[in-house]
Amino acid sequence: MPPAAHSGPLPWVTLRAASATANIYKRMIGEADPKARAGDLVAVYDKAGAPYGVALYNPKSLITLRLLTRELAGFTPEEFFAERLARAVELRRELFQLDAAADAYRVVYDLGDGLPGLVVDRYGGFIVLELYSLAMFRQADLLERLLSAHFPGARFVRRASEYTESMEGFKLPPGPRTVTRVREHGVAFEVDLTGGHKTGFFCDQRDNRLAVSRLAAGRRVLDVCSYTGGFGLYAMKLGGAEAATCVELDPEACRLIDKNARLNEVKVETVCVDAFPYLRQMAANSRSCGLVVLDPYKMIASREGYREGRQKYVDLNRLALSVTSPGGILVSCSCSGMLSWEDFQAALRTAAGSARRRVQVFRKSGAGPDHPVAADHPEGEYLKVLWCRVL
Repeated sequence: MPPAAHSGPLPWVTLRAASATANIYKRMIGEADPKARAGDLVAVYDKAGAPYGVALYNPKSLITLRLLTRELAGFTPEEFFAERLARAVELRRELFQLDAAADAYRVVYDLGDGLPGLVVDRYGGFIVLELYSLAMFRQADLLERLLSAHFPGARFVRRASEYTESMEGFKLPPGPRTVTRVREHGVAFEVDLTGGHKTGFFCDQRDNRLAVSRLAAGRRVLDVCSYTGGFGLYAMKLGGAEAATCVELDPEACRLIDKNARLNEVKVETVCVDAFPYLRQMAANSRSCGLVVLDPYKMIASREGYREGRQKYVDLNRLALSVTSPGGILVSCSCSGMLSWEDFQAALRTAAGSARRRVQVFRKSGAGPDHPVAADHPEGEYLKVLWCRVL
């Protein structure tokens, strides 16, 4: 039976239990309108039949409802998405004035901008939509049209991981390989928008790359898990580093490192190898660097893999500490959302004890301000960076 308060064109869903966050799981669902289909926008009511809000609906997904707003009365998709996108763009352009620093930044950050299931990144004249839900996939045409008002003439690219497509039940058609160039603080990068990791580039590290460059003068820099060379290139072009070595396992990323070095007219050494044996060999050969940056892939991807992944953070940091010169700097990153700040610092302490190095943590940082974290979704603070002096 539909709730007594229900009216309007949206199908309805009732809750068995409320959620403290915007994510409402399958076990919390009561009844659903027989007309409701996966990918619909639905009107949500609590267990007493009172209006609860509007959500993205997918009964096949563990996250069955992704709450968009608690304002159900008068909801229209176009007005809602237009308002949320405008607020997101205003935050980046007006408050943070990111256009002055870079033409690559995050425009929409999922729950942080009140648009669950969606990430939008700007890369010069391109806008990349990364879709995490079937409902956002179905809204993509509208989203692109609304974004065009803020980025006239932009060309759009849509992305989704195979995992998301499988879990959510949609499939993006393959498109042509799309490559563009962007600038951050005067440093140039080539970005593969269709084949690179995430949406092609790590916009989240922009401020940290600049901060690393300010510590690089006269130092030999080791950029481990370098991807397309961000920290090493900043250190050479902006920081006046003595030398920079970029260590990366992905051969295609290594080719981009070399290309990006040429774009910036700097020289870096690119080493295409797994970081663990490379660092072990460095230590065995008594080689060290004055500034070491660790930015590994997400080493904890699931609760089942937590223990093994945490140990990898310990091992990688121990190896990095062993090749950091006395008085040098270690910048250690984790992008594993399941690894808390407390556990990340504990892993570093364990690594320091094992390496017999004294470590002073002088700064903590995370993603740039274009990655705002919703108060009711602390998991959005996935990137953690510890800045250390190694003695």
